[in-house]
Amino acid sequence: MRQQDAATALQELSALPLEKRYTWRVASALKWGFADFDSACIALDFTTLSEEDRTKLRAAFPQDRPFQFCRMLKAIFGEEQMERMIREAVADAKG
Repeated sequence: MRQQDAATALQELSALPLEKRYTWRVASALKWGFADFDSACIALDFTTLSEEDRTKLRAAFPQDRPFQFCRMLKAIFGEEQMERMIREAVADAKG
C-alpha cells in the first residue's frame, strides 16, 4: 500500500488486470513449478544423492510452505473447500 489509505490502495488494485496481480504471480509460479512434476523421478533421483545432499535438499524446503499453501487455498476457495482439497491430496499422496 506504500503509506496509502486502504480505500485508495483497493481502488488501484481493483483496476489492475488479473495478470498484473500478486495472486496471479503466485498461481502462475505454482502452475509452472509443478508443470512437469513426476514423483517417481523425484524418488529415483533422491536415491542417488549422498546423505549430505539429501540434508541440503531437505533444508532447502522451508517448513512453513504447507501452511502458506493452505492459507492461499483458503483465501481463494474458502475454508471448507481448502480442507477438502488438502484431505484429498493427502489421501492420494498416501495412496
